[in-house]
Amino acid sequence: MDKIPMTRAGHQALDAELRDLKANERPAVIRQIAEAREHGDLSENAEYHAAREKQSFIEGRIKELEGLLGRAEVIDPKKLSGAIKFGATVDLVDEDTDEEKTYQIVGEAEADLERGLLNLKSPLARALIGKETGDSVEVTTPGGQRSYEILDVRYE
Repeated sequence: MDKIPMTRAGHQALDAELRDLKANERPAVIRQIAEAREHGDLSENAEYHAAREKQSFIEGRIKELEGLLGRAEVIDPKKLSGAIKFGATVDLVDEDTDEEKTYQIVGEAEADLERGLLNLKSPLARALIGKETGDSVEVTTPGGQRSYEILDVRYE
């Protein structure tokens, strides 16, 4: 199986979610199922069916997280330098709108665009890989063609 690149912070966040699901969410839903069973006829018991659905989601997420964490290759960006690669924090300016943005290039499992965590497999990240401060990149995104100038590259 392929290793999944992940930052230490991303690994810790997924591990914390897994521990919470096992220690809190799983026991809570088991209690909800037991309470719903006490109400009698399960075929028409909405609480029971909702709790079973939630249990299915929790168990699926636990398996997904265990798989991700089991294949994780934790990379410490602080030990990297040079051209843009996984883990880099990049300051960009949109050449059309002059809007500045900062992204860290991270693994797929920890990506969250709203928090500035850019998926390594995204069109923008792929365009940035190998570039350096001062370079310009053209990116075809779902929203159309964009041009960015790289203002700074850091490994934090």
